[in-house]
Amino acid sequence: MTRVLVALFASLLAFPSLASDAPARPKIYSIGFVRLKATDYEKSDKFYGNFVSLNKGLDDCRGVTDPCYALNPYQHVELSQTGSRTDNFVEVVGFNVSDVELMHRFLSSHGLNPTPVTHGGNHLRFTEVNDPEGNRIAFVEMSGGDAQVDGIGQVSHRLIHAGFIVKDRATEDQFYKDLLGFRSYWHGGMKDDETSWVSLQVPDGSDWLEYMLYDTAGKDKHFLGVMNHIALGVTDIQAAKTQLIKNGAKLTEEPKLGRDGKWQLNVYDPDETRVEFMEFAPKERPCCSEFTAPHPKP
Repeated sequence: MTRVLVALFASLLAFPSLASDAPARPKIYSIGFVRLKATDYEKSDKFYGNFVSLNKGLDDCRGVTDPCYALNPYQHVELSQTGSRTDNFVEVVGFNVSDVELMHRFLSSHGLNPTPVTHGGNHLRFTEVNDPEGNRIAFVEMSGGDAQVDGIGQVSHRLIHAGFIVKDRATEDQFYKDLLGFRSYWHGGMKDDETSWVSLQVPDGSDWLEYMLYDTAGKDKHFLGVMNHIALGVTDIQAAKTQLIKNGAKLTEEPKLGRDGKWQLNVYDPDETRVEFMEFAPKERPCCSEFTAPHPKP
């Protein structure tokens, strides 16, 4: 599958006239949802429903049969049952778009094979496609939302990024940057002269996708859970820590300044998927590269 997609992208770059009659790409506004795999719904429900204190059954979670937790009227986290070990518990990353039907035509016109446009349990239309490395990416229409009531003790109201392991940055860039229009936001690593993390913002908003450029050979479940992750935005990392403790979470790490200059706090769900609480804006200058696009807002 990867070799086929690489060949298709390469042919489009070599012969741009092939794509000249393609429909225009619709707007991609934000992350709409992330679906995470879970081995034990009861334990995961306690984590997302109690410790993080997200809302169940509201907004675009309404009608979804699997566990679903809303952050705001247009973003949520879903869980899907898995009974086996897997390298990546981030099952699907979904993006809110202006026109799902147009996105389906756009992807098809570029030689991809998106799924038929379908109505989800929440009645929102969506289509899915695999990126060149097989990651499932969904495009969903924006929810009108409810008059959502904040969950008691809700720690975050914004899903600001999702990350997964990437092996071939150049090939992934052909899909996300060249085809879909994602733009550079920041990149860095543990050393100033290395790049291990690449952040690409959606073309019509400030949420981002993060490449985790690592070799997975011989890596354990915890390492994979750290790399394949989601990030929730907060205005004050110390207040987030205090609320998590009030909600009953057992923290294993303290807040720290990330290499991007932003305060962050890592917690881990029952399957060791990292949930990164991150302040929206940096408190100091980042390492490695400057930010090249606006920061998300609360």
